[in-house]
Amino acid sequence: MATGRLGVGETLGALNTALGPGDPVWFKETRARHLRARDFLAPRPALQARFGDGQVPERVVRAVAGLQGPGVAPVLRCAPTPAGLALQLQRPAVFERVLGAVAAYVAPAAPAAPGPRVLLHCPALRGAPGALRLSQLRAVLVADHLARALRAHGASVRLVPAVRDPHMPTFLQQLHVDWPAASERAATEALRSLALAELSPARDGEALPPGVLGTVCLKEVMQERGRAGGYDPNLDKCLVTEDLLCALAELQEAVRHGPGDGPPGLAAAPDADAGSCMVVHVVSCEEEFQQQKLDLLWWKLDEQAPLTQKHLVCGPVKAAGAPGALTAPEYYDLRHAQVCKASAQKRGRELARDPAWMEVVRVLSVATIKFEMLSTAPQSQLLLALAGGSISTKGTKSGTFVMYNCARLATLFEGYKHSTEQGRYPTFPPVSSLNFSLLQDEGEWLLLFNGVLPFPDVLSQTAALACAAPGLHTTARTETMCKFLVQLSMDFSSYYNRIHILGVSTQQRGGCLQGCKGSKGRDQQAPSLLQEPRPHLFGQMFARLQLLRAVREVLHAGLAMLGLPPLNHI
Repeated sequence: MATGRLGVGETLGALNTALGPGDPVWFKETRARHLRARDFLAPRPALQARFGDGQVPERVVRAVAGLQGPGVAPVLRCAPTPAGLALQLQRPAVFERVLGAVAAYVAPAAPAAPGPRVLLHCPALRGAPGALRLSQLRAVLVADHLARALRAHGASVRLVPAVRDPHMPTFLQQLHVDWPAASERAATEALRSLALAELSPARDGEALPPGVLGTVCLKEVMQERGRAGGYDPNLDKCLVTEDLLCALAELQEAVRHGPGDGPPGLAAAPDADAGSCMVVHVVSCEEEFQQQKLDLLWWKLDEQAPLTQKHLVCGPVKAAGAPGALTAPEYYDLRHAQVCKASAQKRGRELARDPAWMEVVRVLSVATIKFEMLSTAPQSQLLLALAGGSISTKGTKSGTFVMYNCARLATLFEGYKHSTEQGRYPTFPPVSSLNFSLLQDEGEWLLLFNGVLPFPDVLSQTAALACAAPGLHTTARTETMCKFLVQLSMDFSSYYNRIHILGVSTQQRGGCLQGCKGSKGRDQQAPSLLQEPRPHLFGQMFARLQLLRAVREVLHAGLAMLGLPPLNHI
């Protein structure tokens, strides 16, 4: 069996190189109707721009058809079509390469050197849970998801602020958000002295409010960094308070403390300093103006402040159907009550009171919230539909739908294990002995080509921060994982509803189901299959099981990036 992880990016890069100099032309197909005939396409308009008359030279076609290289998927054929230059892969070989090394596709490649130092700052966490607006909750969930993705790619991530409100850790734990806590405020003596030296004199007879030290002029810093960097031109003065200095002191201490919690086995770079640390402020749109003041004040008071500070601004959250402005705990309670209601209707009120089942309900509630909050690009406005009294697993865009299909996979493998113990099926053979040419259903290729194979690229996209570009603001694609998991669940659900995984279809068995009426579950229908040796039928079953093992591993890895545990039943 060939080794080495195949990659969509590597294959596209090799395809574009084979066409010669110019902009990228090839793209990967994703729709089922197109995948029946091709896997990659170079569109005719792009080829006409590249080759004039649109006729690709024969030598180029031959070069594409014979493409090889590290990470490049094996090519079956390449031919001109009315749509453009179409390429199809050697699908059995791709199945074999991917399903023979599933672990290589469910996680990024291990970094060979320490990754970047990133400080993620979410100012919304300085208060109490009851003060969290929905837009601030969105910023918290974006920051948590981004931290997990960055760590998976080898970055050393430090999270600020450490929460001090006694109720906040419990609320974050309820949401499966991993964030540090602290009981003491950061020391502000040094910053206080620097700030007092910069304070503008108060007007005669003017009394300052409690906790306010005075005003600092930010005009010089604005002229140096502000307008070109994208800061608000109305920023001029900053009211310096004890709370502001405390926030600044904690940021300062986090940067100087060194790297955060990166992957195990990688030591920090010995020459790490504040200049090598990238600070990303994940803020709601309502908090951005105040955060810009804090940035400029930091540069004014601290010569060693990080050179790279970026703002990831989360758009507003509008709640349609809400009686008023919901707080984050009220939003959680609403979704939890709706999931409980749906659970009681489906399973009965007695089961809904079971402690183990209530834990499932809590996970479903959090999944509902996270998929709602994270399925839209963080920079865009988010509209929550809160009207209606229940949550359904049938809605294909919801977190409950993803968790439902995760549980279906768990039930499938539990059913296989149970049937094997009872002697209904043989034990699973070595993966190297499986015949993946038996995977011929279009749904099987859809699961592999759109689900398992591109998952490393999805992880990379989730961890990508556009911080190299000039300016104050950065963007992140934290919506990528939710959309990917929803589409993968839809593809799996469609496939699972059509195909009998355990055993074979009625037509293939030729009536051998007559003795199976007492079996339980749609995939536990063949207690007598071992009585008639049918190795080719078992071969197809095992190949399908290995494919769905890979799908399950991808689902679990994707949910882990959202801080969600997989469910074994629902």
